[in-house]
Amino acid sequence: MSEVKIGNRPVGGRHPCYVIAEIGINHNGDLDIAKHLIDVAVAAGCDAVKFQKRTVDVVYTPEELARPRENPFGATNGDLKRGLEFGHAEYHEIDAYCAKKNIAWFASCWDEASVDFIDHFDPPAYKIASASLTDDDLLRHTRAKGKAIILSTGMSSLEQIDHAVQVLGKKDLIILHSSSTYPAHYEELNLRVIPVLAQQFDVPVGYSGHETGIPSSVAAAAIGACVVERHLTLDRAMWGSDHAASLEPNGITRLVRDIRLVETSMGDGVKRVLDREKPVIEKLRRVHGPRIQGA
Repeated sequence: MSEVKIGNRPVGGRHPCYVIAEIGINHNGDLDIAKHLIDVAVAAGCDAVKFQKRTVDVVYTPEELARPRENPFGATNGDLKRGLEFGHAEYHEIDAYCAKKNIAWFASCWDEASVDFIDHFDPPAYKIASASLTDDDLLRHTRAKGKAIILSTGMSSLEQIDHAVQVLGKKDLIILHSSSTYPAHYEELNLRVIPVLAQQFDVPVGYSGHETGIPSSVAAAAIGACVVERHLTLDRAMWGSDHAASLEPNGITRLVRDIRLVETSMGDGVKRVLDREKPVIEKLRRVHGPRIQGA
């Protein structure tokens, strides 16, 4: 399998799983919450944090923005969407804070202007959200930045993924299997798609999970996911659309710990008698077979 570099980190092959803490809009428009979430990701051992960036008036129709929706920023959906968007000052602080904490950051950009905005911060990669997989113009605009691209594939058919890969090209491309239900039910996860995508496209394949638990994301890493992305929140009961499908600090910490334990457990695939087993052989084995090499 080919490898892709996100910054100076190789992803794919037998390299350690690249764990992304998706902050997204779980900062609720509050820079202090965003920094707290970055701290949680760093403490857990995540490799990167990810945000979402939209040009609200481009991504949403006037009718959708005018729709009544009570929220902390006002009475319409537009008030909410604008209240959740960070501008240059906030992202300048995020960029400096992540550099101080030595963790990579990048964003899912939902429109071309947002790609240009984030590009000012020289991110190591761009994420294409599942909702944008069929937006050929956005795919081409993002590819033109010359960075690694992580493509999420929720709510997409194999034919649609194939078309997106043709538009993007396979160079520096990582594909993430995903199910775009929030939170996702376990019977919807279909983790066996991960090796199917790897065989079909011959690029590194990972997993973006929206389930509430941890074991399925660890299982994804065990069956070959080179990236695992999970939403992160301070509290799943906070207001906002993504918190219920997110992991809390204890959850993300356990996720990274368990992925690293699984990686250690996978070994190299060569069957051998361990040095620590040899005293046990002498103690427990009644009939000794052929002599052990080196024993």
